[in-house]
Amino acid sequence: MPAPTPLRLAWATDVHLNFLSRQDLAGFCSTLAATASDAVLFTGDIAEAASLRPLLETVARAIERPLYFVLGNHDFYRGSIAAVRAEAAELSATSPWLRWLPSIPPLELGPDTALVGHDGWADARLGNYERSPVTLNDYVLIKELAFLDRDRRRETLHRLGDEAAAYLRRVLPDALERYGRVIVATHVPPFKEACWHEGQISNDDWLPHFTCKAAGEAIREAAERHPERRIEVLCGHTHGAGVAEILPNLVVRTGGAEYGEPAVQGVIVAT
Repeated sequence: MPAPTPLRLAWATDVHLNFLSRQDLAGFCSTLAATASDAVLFTGDIAEAASLRPLLETVARAIERPLYFVLGNHDFYRGSIAAVRAEAAELSATSPWLRWLPSIPPLELGPDTALVGHDGWADARLGNYERSPVTLNDYVLIKELAFLDRDRRRETLHRLGDEAAAYLRRVLPDALERYGRVIVATHVPPFKEACWHEGQISNDDWLPHFTCKAAGEAIREAAERHPERRIEVLCGHTHGAGVAEILPNLVVRTGGAEYGEPAVQGVIVAT
């Protein structure tokens, strides 16, 4: 029997489908369907809480191929983290095409390549949270973060970042034992060096809200323990594109984005 053909994965991030007209959404679906890919990956900021499920289902019906995804902060707007994640898990269990990566085991894309993923969360640990004047819509529009004082918000952000790190520490060791190449899909850049904005690394005002240090530490630990393996992180959130080599075997690609103009970042070919 011939070996399975490695999958080709079309990657898009921060597509913000709720900003699109029906015609523009159909056009983006056509673009995805026309890629030379076997499956699609979204790394968060797909829509908002109320529109997330119907828009994901619309895309899946149009492209007729597996659509793997993690969630971004915008996906929880006007909703709650707990409720949206529960809906994503239920959708993953019932849809023929849609899979929320935290709810499934590491996914084999090819004989030597696996895909894992977690939403991640900006955890206020990099940069200078105490002095940052930045206030995101997250802190008004997401139930668990709405109208908390600065200290309580930081505690919540730490907890959310720690959840991402715990998940990665749970799944990465096994994936790296079995595969020479592991792709990690997440929304928030896990390292300062990957927090791109207009071609530059974000400063200390923005880093607390646009990086997940806890996830980065978990990924770095895994890479250091398996120097013969390769980890490739795909993320978004900043809308600025860039590539950062953290270690010889750990690279992070941050996808660029523009509201109203969703784009395919590239097609990842498994090995």
